Parts: sequence; C-alpha cells; structure tokens
Amino acid sequence: MKAKEIRKGKVIDYKGAPHAVMDFQHRTPGNLRAFVQVRLRNIITGNQCEERFSSTEEIPEADVFSFNATYLYGDSEGYHFMNSETYDQLTLSEDLIGTAAGYLQEEMVVQISTYNDLPTGIQIPKTVILTIAETQPELKGATASNSPKSATTDTGITINVPAFVKVGDRVLIDTEAGTYLSRAE
Repeated sequence: MKAKEIRKGKVIDYKGAPHAVMDFQHRTPGNLRAFVQVRLRNIITGNQCEERFSSTEEIPEADVFSFNATYLYGDSEGYHFMNSETYDQLTLSEDLIGTAAGYLQEEMVVQISTYNDLPTGIQIPKTVILTIAETQPELKGATASNSPKSATTDTGITINVPAFVKVGDRVLIDTEAGTYLSRAE
C-alpha cells in the first residue's frame, strides 16, 4: 500500500517487524512534497517510534487476522473479550484499547486484529448509543441551533450536546470523531 493510505489501527511491516499505527498525519507543506508522519508501536517489543514516509512510498502491510469478539467487562487487569467463534477469552491492555474504552458497553461486538496470535488493535462500531449521566439542566425554549453544552455519558466520556439534551436521554455518538449525532429512539 502507499504511505498515504496508512490509517490508525493498520499493521505494517517496518524494519522486519510488525508495527501497529497508533497515530498518523498526512502533511502537505507549502512548496515541499507531501509526507505522512506516523507513530508506530512494535507489536512484539511494545516500543514506540515516530517515522516519516513520502506519501507515494510503498509500505508493506503485515499479515493480520481479524475476528469478532464480544466485550465482557473491564477491570484493573485490562478489558476482557470473548471470541465469538471459539469462545476463548482474551484480555487487552488499556494502551491497545486507547480512546475506544469510553465507547465500550457490555455485550458489544467488536473486531479484534491479531498478528501471530498477538492482539494488535480493536475496531468498534462507527456509532454507539450512550445514556447521558450528567449535564446542565435543560433550558426552556432551547433549539439545536443554540450553543452546545458539555455532557458526561454513562461510560464516562465527555461530549458536547445541544442545550435541549437532559440527563437520562439516550444519544447517538460518532465514535471516530467523538461527536453527538442525534437523540436515539
């Protein structure tokens, strides 16, 4: 694949070892050629590094296997999942889960990627429905065009919502951007 196709969660073969892409930025500075700045984590050793690739450079992808798993619970050891086909349980660290932890709900089906049986990443659904646990009181006559207010969900993440949203409302959230989409039915 070309370096410009690198995305968070992909696993590339870099310097002879599999590296998970933790973060990436595609940059096109004024009069210079475009490049991709990536933060990589070696799957085997856990070491992290930053690297810069030309956007047209060929980057080899690592052979990664993905499977569906059901989220069970989280504790001090990590986040526990069950493989939907084999019923094997596995625990993923907080580093591997990252910001997705705030969207995980019991019984949620996610996709886990592995390389030689080592977990490399998790992919959660694009949208989730969460319940508002804490926010300022509803304002009378508030409409969607008013300025947003801060709200905390039942999973602990904080998002901006319209002024008419109140405690107990179920809302649809975009997990990629971490933004409010609409009220859930």
